[in-house]
Amino acid sequence: MNTAFSGQPVLDPNAFRGDFPILNQEIHRQKPLIYFDNAATTQHPRQVLHAMDQCYQHTYSNVHRGFHWLSEESSRLYEEARVAVQKFINARWPEEVLFTSGTTLAINTVARSWGDQNIKAGDEILLSIMEHHSNIVPWQQLAERTGAVVRFFGITDDGLPDLEDYARLLNEKTKVVGISAVSNTLGTFLPIAEISAKAHEAGAVVVVDAAQHVPHAPTDVIAWGADFLAFSGHKMLGPSGVGILYGRRELLESMPPFLGGGSMIDMVTTEGFTPGELPAKFEAGTPPIVETIGLAAAIRYLDGVGLNRIAQHERTLAAIAHARMSEIEGLTILGPSPEHKCGIVSFVVDGVSAQDLSILVDLQGVAIRVGHHCTMPLHNYLNISASCRASFYLYNTAAEVHRFVDVLQEILPRLR
Repeated sequence: MNTAFSGQPVLDPNAFRGDFPILNQEIHRQKPLIYFDNAATTQHPRQVLHAMDQCYQHTYSNVHRGFHWLSEESSRLYEEARVAVQKFINARWPEEVLFTSGTTLAINTVARSWGDQNIKAGDEILLSIMEHHSNIVPWQQLAERTGAVVRFFGITDDGLPDLEDYARLLNEKTKVVGISAVSNTLGTFLPIAEISAKAHEAGAVVVVDAAQHVPHAPTDVIAWGADFLAFSGHKMLGPSGVGILYGRRELLESMPPFLGGGSMIDMVTTEGFTPGELPAKFEAGTPPIVETIGLAAAIRYLDGVGLNRIAQHERTLAAIAHARMSEIEGLTILGPSPEHKCGIVSFVVDGVSAQDLSILVDLQGVAIRVGHHCTMPLHNYLNISASCRASFYLYNTAAEVHRFVDVLQEILPRLR
C-alpha cells in the first residue's frame, strides 16, 4: 500500500449521506437501497448537482473566444476546474491537465498520439494481467498498427502484483508500461512509484490508469513518476462524460493532436493547419463544459471529506466484509487481504451462478456488479468466467455491509 492512513480521524458516513438524495429511497417493496456498485460509478452529492444546475441556469455558454459575459464566465469556471484537477493530482502545470470524455478516451489518446509517433515493430508494451480493457485494447490496437508486442506480467497467489515477473519481462525493448494504480476487480493497490522507477531505468514510458485510485486515496503524479495518467469524473462523485488525461508537459508538447476540428487549432488554411498550444490542441470541439464544472465541485467535496479518511473508511468496510464472508462455506474472496486493497470485495461461490446471485441480492435492495468487470484476461488467469463485486465508498456504512452478508447467508441455500 502506498499511502499511510494512521492518525486520520474516523469518517462517519452518516454525516454525508444526506447529501446524496438517491440513497434515501426504498426499492422492491420497501427494501432500503444499499448501493455497492461504486467501482462502476458513484452517486452525486447535492453540491455537484447544484453547481451544474447553476451553470445551466446562470452562466452557460460555449467557452473560449467569446467576448460576451456568459462565455467569459463559462470559460473562467472551465479553466478553474483545470486548476482544481492540477492541484488534486499534484501536477506541475495546469496545461498538463487535458479534459476528455473519460479514462477510455484518455488512454486511447496516448496510444494514438504518442504511440503512433514512437512505437515501431519489435517494441514491447508491458501490462499487468489485472488491467481493465481500456488499458489493454488500445495497446493491442497499437500493436496491430505497428508490429509491436503486448506482454503481461502476473500476480501472486494472494492477489498482489508479481514484481519478479515484472522485472523479468521488463527489458530494453519495453517502450510502454501500462499499469492500474488500483485493480478494479481485486481492489489491489499497486506500488506505482516502484514500478515507474524500474520502467524509467529501462527507458519506458509509464501510463497509469488511476480511475479506481483518484477517488479513494491521495494521488501524486510527481511522486509516482507517472508520464501519463487517466481517470474519470463519474467514479469520484462527478458527472459522466468528463475525464482527465494528465501528461508530462514535454511529452504532450511533442505529440501531434489526436482529434481534429474546432478549438484545437492555431491556424487553418486550404493547404493545412497549425495546432494550438497546450492544452487546446488535445481538446477538439465543444468540451464537456457543465460536466467539467461538476467535476470541480466533486473535487471540492472530496477535499472537504479528506481522501485519507475515505481510504481508511473503505478499508474498515472491506475488513468487515472479509471477516464475515470468510465464514460462508464455498465462498472465495478474490484478491488480497484488506490491508493491501481499497473498498472492493469481489467473490465467487462454488456451484452458484454469479448472475443469479446478483438478481436475488438486488431483490433484497442491494446493488452489486456481476460479470468480468472489463477484466476478461484476469478472469481467464484466475480460471473463472465471472465474479460478483461489492464496492464501497464514503457514504456506505458498516450496517450496510452486515446487511449485505446477512442477505448472502439467506439466499445462498436457495441457489445451491
